[in-house]
Amino acid sequence: MPSNATGFLKFFRRERRRGDFVFATAMLLFSLFLLVSFPFQTTPAEGTVWSAQPTLWPAVGVFGMVVFAAFNLLGSVLSPRIPGRLAELRVWLGFVEYAAWFLAFVLLVPQLGYLPSSILIAVGLFWRSGYRSPRMLLLAALSGILIVLLFKVGLRVNVPGGAIYELLPPAWRNFFIVYL
Repeated sequence: MPSNATGFLKFFRRERRRGDFVFATAMLLFSLFLLVSFPFQTTPAEGTVWSAQPTLWPAVGVFGMVVFAAFNLLGSVLSPRIPGRLAELRVWLGFVEYAAWFLAFVLLVPQLGYLPSSILIAVGLFWRSGYRSPRMLLLAALSGILIVLLFKVGLRVNVPGGAIYELLPPAWRNFFIVYL
């Protein structure tokens, strides 16, 4: 820290670690969401003094959360920048990718059916994780089949059939809807 920094900067500067800015921003946004939704989620007790209101301490907590999250973000902005911020953001967004895989699975099941969607997503996840040999992709397909058998036959979970099953002959269609 430079010696000519003012007292304000000295107070808020600190050693900024990876993810600090993203965390500080997310916490401020979350606490602002709580503050904005607070009047809609609580009801004051009629005829009760303000110090005895059941919403007093939750309000103090949410307000304090906003103030301290703002101070944390301010401190993060005023602290020296550490190179590698884009790599940090990629790590944070990497978790969103797996949620997108799950959403793709949810969108594929009504179209392709449970078995083809499970096999496709399992092979895709193995491919994405770097397991790209034919042996590993076959293992992924087998794991997709085992998952379907576990849920549909073993646990008797009713999953709606895919729209593609309507293209099959009637006898095959019933079998696919019930077991695959």
